[in-house]
Amino acid sequence: MSMPRATLTGTPFGTAPGGRPVHRWRLDSGTGVTADVLTFGGVLHSLRVPDPAGRSADIVLGLPTLAAYAAPGQPFLGALVGRYANRLAHGRFTLDGHPHQVPATDRGHALHGGPEGFHRRVWQAAADPEAGPELAALRLELHSPDGEMGFPGALDARVTYTLDAEGTLALEYRARADRATVVNLTNHAYFNLAGAGSGDVLGHTLALDSGAYLPVTAEAIPLGPPVPTAGTPFDFREPHPIGERITADDGQLADAGGYDHCWVLDPAPRRAVGGLRRAARLADPAAGRRMEVWTTEPGIQVYTGNALDGSLAGPDGKPFERHGAVCLETQHFPDAPNRPQYPSTVLRPGQEYRSRTEFRFPHLKDD
Repeated sequence: MSMPRATLTGTPFGTAPGGRPVHRWRLDSGTGVTADVLTFGGVLHSLRVPDPAGRSADIVLGLPTLAAYAAPGQPFLGALVGRYANRLAHGRFTLDGHPHQVPATDRGHALHGGPEGFHRRVWQAAADPEAGPELAALRLELHSPDGEMGFPGALDARVTYTLDAEGTLALEYRARADRATVVNLTNHAYFNLAGAGSGDVLGHTLALDSGAYLPVTAEAIPLGPPVPTAGTPFDFREPHPIGERITADDGQLADAGGYDHCWVLDPAPRRAVGGLRRAARLADPAAGRRMEVWTTEPGIQVYTGNALDGSLAGPDGKPFERHGAVCLETQHFPDAPNRPQYPSTVLRPGQEYRSRTEFRFPHLKDD
């Protein structure tokens, strides 16, 4: 009997502001998992995963139309964000003695590369020519000119979405620049393992391979070096329900309205394949779906959908309520260009930025 074959197909999804056509590409593993990716913002529009009984559900929040994705204030649902994910204090940083300014849009600070960052660009898309027949692989490419959103240097970025027969969705990031710049790329998917729009994720259990996190100001800028999570509501070294301590008497939680912090991941094992380390384990006890996040990045930003308020809804009309999803954004640390003690995000000519993150679903392998 022949093995199921992975497929990649594209269909029109509208026209972006400025007139460029946008397409939706479907990656089909052939074994039950599918992922839809938009060329607008590189958005992970849908990720359908079966539960242990074979019932499929879309586990990421997505919007019904291109206009909804392009609307002002849309909270980066599923988008590729850059040139710098997370925050830069006051939108400023100095590189090689030269100051640079990124538009400050979040409480006086730059967020996710500025208002016209990678999440609002139309990426060029094609099947990845390096992928074998057992993989559905989509290669997205973007040219960011020198000075775009205030960042120095022209940057050529490539992000490849790959879906394999086991249902693992991988994102491979690469970038090169013609001048020294800073780069920090991630995907901003909102996960609900019970299905998008099915309620909050406070009953999901979360475990993080980390014993330290970055406390932040009320404006979400790091206060300084990492601090241990032991004895705090930020200790997820063992699985805990997300909602178990989210309303604890803790100023960090009160300021953010929940979790919106970067955890410092434990070092990768010496023999880690490709430098990948496990970062997070998420599970929905009711649906039975489980997900693991593996990455080459040093940190993971956990955001519990604190600003979702029901004003956005999915293609099926179900609203996205507060805490209706959790983001697990693998990345370097916020404001790192201004913090020499943090891992560097500087990319120089002749160097290649490389990063990989995998979303694995062990309950499928167990079945």
